[in-house]
Amino acid sequence: MAERLLTQSALADLADIPAQSRWVHSGPVRLHVLDYGDGTADGANSAGRVPLVVLPGITSPAITMDFVARELTDLVRPVVVDVRGRGLSDTGHGHFLPDFAADTEAVCRGLALDRPLVLGHSMGARIAAVVAARERIPLRGTILVDPPMSGPDRGPYPTTLATFADQLDQARRGTDADEVALSWPRWPRREQELRARWLASCDPDAITAAHHGFEHEDFFDTWPVVPAPTVLIHGADSPVVTAAGAAEAATTNTSARLRKIPDAGHMVFWDNPAVALATLREVLGELLG
Repeated sequence: MAERLLTQSALADLADIPAQSRWVHSGPVRLHVLDYGDGTADGANSAGRVPLVVLPGITSPAITMDFVARELTDLVRPVVVDVRGRGLSDTGHGHFLPDFAADTEAVCRGLALDRPLVLGHSMGARIAAVVAARERIPLRGTILVDPPMSGPDRGPYPTTLATFADQLDQARRGTDADEVALSWPRWPRREQELRARWLASCDPDAITAAHHGFEHEDFFDTWPVVPAPTVLIHGADSPVVTAAGAAEAATTNTSARLRKIPDAGHMVFWDNPAVALATLREVLGELLG
């Protein structure tokens, strides 16, 4: 098992997050979540807001989605998951979609989330699709943001495993926001800083396994049976959800609605935060309405 690193400066970031750390067991795996509830022992069901389970991407610990979650707390109760092998969650031994889906179901049961919505970005969107299709917990709906559509006979995922490995190596030897900005120049400065401090918390073996899944688990095996209501949000310039991929998604699940974010690539919320968050709020309003 590869070593994971988390510095004191990274842990100190939690002091600035308006969320409570909670822990859930998924079998032997201990999962950490950031709960943007009202701080009571009963979570935020007591606050009267619908839970929104947020599932980040392949190299995104929960804290990196804080800027999204905190913009939604007047609408929902965001519960952002450190997917196994990232952030403060255990690594575990399985890193494929059924493992991640079981973890998500464990979070919902462990926190007694009543008919939550599920929002996933990138890898998290793939997980959300599987959770919805399995129908082992009742959901109000799903929002899938730029799910990887690579897979068998569909070509490789646009970001190579070597690129991810290089980024992890930078983080493990010590990086900063300026270096992160070389790869992600459009990101808000705070998100560059969080990336610099938290990326080393990701297990390289977990990243390798998940990347393998991007190219060997076909999103379109699951997507046609994702039940309504579901919304697929994608970046207009995304190399992950191309125009052809979006067209296939529209025709293979006709109950789904698609929304395109202009001037955004795969990292939709980071590339065009204002428009992406406004669109997300609109979608949530429709699902809650």
